[in-house]
This record gives sequence, structure tokens and C-alpha cells, in this order.
Amino acid sequence: MPQSTLVFVDLGYLGIMKFHENTFIPAKRSRNHPLTQEDKELNREIAKMRIEVEHFKAKFKTFQIMAQPYRNRRKRFDLRAELICGIINHKMM
Repeated sequence: MPQSTLVFVDLGYLGIMKFHENTFIPAKRSRNHPLTQEDKELNREIAKMRIEVEHFKAKFKTFQIMAQPYRNRRKRFDLRAELICGIINHKMM
């Protein structure tokens, strides 16, 4: 992955900072160290960006193009996947 790419991940990817510098991970709260207001705002901004991607992935999965064996021509797989993405984007807007 290019270093110029921004990556927004959840707390399951804590070790990714060693490999990719432009990564945003939400701040973690502990019992002795509560989050500051700035940390909470940053976490909300990260969540807003991530939730759009999660919603898109959920809608893409309803077509099951990745779950089922693809039985048509392999050359057309990219075209069909792009068409499905276009349909989803059109509905989301």
C-alpha cells in the first residue's frame, strides 16, 4: 500500500503503525486515563469515515458476487463488479 494513502482502521489494527505511517486509529480509553474531548472528537471523525465504507461493503455483499462461484467469463468479472458498485453509489446518493 502506498505511504501517501490515508488508512482509517479500528483498534484491531494496533500494529499497523509500524508498517504504514498515514494510519488513523481511534484513541483507546482506560479506567485510569479517560479520553479528552479532543480524542472523542477525533474518534467520531474516524468513525464517520469508516461507517460509509462499512455500509458500502454490506450493500455490496447482498449481490454475493464475491461469495458465490463466478460462472461467467472471467474477463467480464471486473465489469460486473464495477456495475454493482455504480448501482450502489447511485442508490446511496
